[in-house]
Amino acid sequence: MKISEIRAKKPEELKDMVLTLKKEQFNLRMQAATGALENRSRIKEARKDIARAKTVLGELANPNHKPVVAKVKKEKKVKTETAEKTEKTEKKAKAAPKKAPAKKVKKG
Repeated sequence: MKISEIRAKKPEELKDMVLTLKKEQFNLRMQAATGALENRSRIKEARKDIARAKTVLGELANPNHKPVVAKVKKEKKVKTETAEKTEKTEKKAKAAPKKAPAKKVKKG
């Protein structure tokens, strides 16, 4: 169920919806345990629908709260310690002059 459909409902309807979805979730878990469940993704959908309904109920309970609108944030590059160490060793390797290999002396 979409969040816009859930927001259009009244609080009483939302409470009933949460109750029925919890019953459905319980039944789906029992079916999964016995091996009778064919569509396992329905468990996930029920859980998310319950969360959506509870979120809207919480928003309605607080009149000063504005509905949350999803915003896309740009990801920042975070350097890990290992990445920093490899960068340092690469810089040192580039800066250091290369030496000629030592000659082996044969005895005998």
